Amino acid sequence: MTLLTAKTATADPSEIESAYAWVRLLASLAISTIGGVALWSTAVVLPLIQTEFGLDRAAASLPYTAVMLGFVAGGPAMGWLADRFGIAVPAAVSAVMLSLGFVLSSQAASIWQFTLMHGLLIGIGGAASFGPLIADISLWFSRRRGIAVAICASGSYLAGTIWPLVIQNLAGSIGWRSTYFGIAVFCLVTMLPLIAVALRRPRPALVEPSAASVARDGPALPPGITPARLQLLLMLAGVFCCAAMAMPQVHIVAYCVDLGYGSANGARMLSLMLGTGIISRLGFGWVADRIGPLPTLLLSSSLQAASLLLYLGSDGLMSLYAVTALFGLVQGGIVVTYTLIIREYYPPAEAGARVGLVLSSTLAGMAIGGWMSGAIFDATLSYRAAFLNGFAWNLLNMAIAGWLLWRLPRRRRYAFA
Repeated sequence: MTLLTAKTATADPSEIESAYAWVRLLASLAISTIGGVALWSTAVVLPLIQTEFGLDRAAASLPYTAVMLGFVAGGPAMGWLADRFGIAVPAAVSAVMLSLGFVLSSQAASIWQFTLMHGLLIGIGGAASFGPLIADISLWFSRRRGIAVAICASGSYLAGTIWPLVIQNLAGSIGWRSTYFGIAVFCLVTMLPLIAVALRRPRPALVEPSAASVARDGPALPPGITPARLQLLLMLAGVFCCAAMAMPQVHIVAYCVDLGYGSANGARMLSLMLGTGIISRLGFGWVADRIGPLPTLLLSSSLQAASLLLYLGSDGLMSLYAVTALFGLVQGGIVVTYTLIIREYYPPAEAGARVGLVLSSTLAGMAIGGWMSGAIFDATLSYRAAFLNGFAWNLLNMAIAGWLLWRLPRRRRYAFA
């Protein structure tokens, strides 16, 4: 079977939660972890880029913003390809684009070249390793869908745990340009074999809900909430939660440098934040399987808002480590719930494009929040106002989560055969 036959073929529905489904999940986790370097490389080299190109903090944050915007554009497009041809096609395209982007970025002579390569190649290319891959794995699980999606979504955080330490050490010894070139080679020689071996099998056969189940359970959405409006609300929620999340994730390395603790401590804190974020995603995935994704969204969002405020009184080295670990432990569950909500209220055949849209919106929030925090720092020479700005964005996410919890019926409308 070739990669392109997946658009018409389907696998036996008995493969749902089979041994192969778990193997596919582990392979997807590995691909997400490798491709997740796109999300975290610029946060680590930000101080080096700022010095080499003679930039202020906001301008040095632009490559990160470009990556996030590339993910925003690439997520729905790669998701559409996955719905049509299977996940193997966009995943292979992703591997090639990532490698090319890191090679060309390593040769950049100006910040604008560096930013362009991050947006067009690293950002768009890396998009398949996030939302579309998560959407694909949700098709292979039913009863344990929450934990399976959480495991796959942990790839971006596992990447954030591993890659900052690797990049920090390599950039310090061989320079960021040689480090970027090495990343390009590594992505190409690891991702393509994993895709070819583990992701070529077509998705399981799916069925739409029966007329009897619709008559019994009532409409999937209440009056006044159309599928398009729900999609828009979820996208706005994604922007709001991640505009808040971006403040610590994007600027923790620079924040540590400003406080005199050095970039090495900053990289360790970023790694700690994302390592505890893995625990958060797995924990909230388990919780979502038991209480549903909407209550889990509100719970995780509320805890993230509270942890952001704790940064305001924490500028000592040990207190920063403690608050950063706590932030990681509470914020990881938010993104997981969006995929689970999509799977409850939309047909499975639309999962790739719809999940791609929502998770791309979360990255748009990261792009906005990352740039905005840098701009606020330039204006105030302090990150205090930036933390408060993040808290305000988080309140907007909580408002949407609470309203959806109040308005939407809590039942699964679409399931596997």
